[in-house]
Amino acid sequence: MSHETVLIAGFSGRALAASARRAGYLPLVVDAFGDTDTRELAAACEVVPGALHKGFGLATLQKALDRLSGMAQTAPVGLVLASGFEDQPSLVAQLSERYRLLGCSAGAVRAAKDPNHFFATLAELGIAHPPTQCTAPADGRGWLTKRIGGSGGTHIARCRKTVHAHDDRYLQREIEGEPLSMTGLVGKGAAFAFARPWVAPMPRRPFRHGGLAGSIDLEPDLEARLIEIGVDVARALDLKGLVSFDLLLVDGVPHLTEVNPRPGAALDIFDDEQGTLFKAHVLAASGEDPTPLLSQSWRPRPRASACLYADDAAVKIGPIAWPDWVSDRPAEGTVIAQHDPIATVHCVAQSARTAATIATERLGELSAMLYGRPKK
Repeated sequence: MSHETVLIAGFSGRALAASARRAGYLPLVVDAFGDTDTRELAAACEVVPGALHKGFGLATLQKALDRLSGMAQTAPVGLVLASGFEDQPSLVAQLSERYRLLGCSAGAVRAAKDPNHFFATLAELGIAHPPTQCTAPADGRGWLTKRIGGSGGTHIARCRKTVHAHDDRYLQREIEGEPLSMTGLVGKGAAFAFARPWVAPMPRRPFRHGGLAGSIDLEPDLEARLIEIGVDVARALDLKGLVSFDLLLVDGVPHLTEVNPRPGAALDIFDDEQGTLFKAHVLAASGEDPTPLLSQSWRPRPRASACLYADDAAVKIGPIAWPDWVSDRPAEGTVIAQHDPIATVHCVAQSARTAATIATERLGELSAMLYGRPKK
């Protein structure tokens, strides 16, 4: 290996591995899938079976990271975490004792994902948000239950009339609004981009992540307010590097519902051919200002990405000629359980709206290839 290596760990490491490759790094990946394109992108790859549903354990993860580090001719520059750690800040802390963490600290993860701390911080900052509490309301109708540190939207469900409190969950009022995703590169300096998300509902889980399209243009006053929110929250929580913010626009007023203290799904739509976002993430996580790099070379095009799930039925992957607009490609013979993610489709177009339309069409095309019929 002649280039610098970097460790990547998460439920899926493909997007970060692709960005790292474009940035000139050799990625060493631990994830839950070991998809064929992840293995092609990675200098080496380790799979932790069952991590998607059970989470990562320190012993197994550390052994995998150590094996990958031992394969590299040069010591990895650090460890970048994808999804899968937001509910385990103690694990993040333990990892940071062994590896140089490129991203948010364990303390920042804990602050962002502790609902009592996070929403109290928003109140202090004067940032609008849905009413949120950890105690069960007398009548659960109109409330959402969310798992602390959950990701991907599958942890969110609508409450019934009777609600019981759980240590690992909190309650949030469901409010009507236009969903908006904001990606930030924060730390010493900050930059933001905006996307329209959509959901792929499943039974009793209406908020599962479906896809994203961006970058989108916003009215100047709204954009200025969103940037102010991003900067204030990042400073208050000590966020560093690539992070994402989930918001709802209610009569034009942004309401912040969640912060994800790590690179998110929007990396696929906002990164460029030079891996500028990965380079900027490393700079920001290292205490440097990434904004000069972004202003010099960051030129994202309108894109969309969307996830295909095995909602029709469990599926066994046969021999398939994957279109070049598909990533996260399972190996032949892989069995995908019903409702689990299969793959991700992508599109570049003249506008984010057009890209979203094409990505949705491609979901149907890919489903037909796998199931022999269009996606329901």
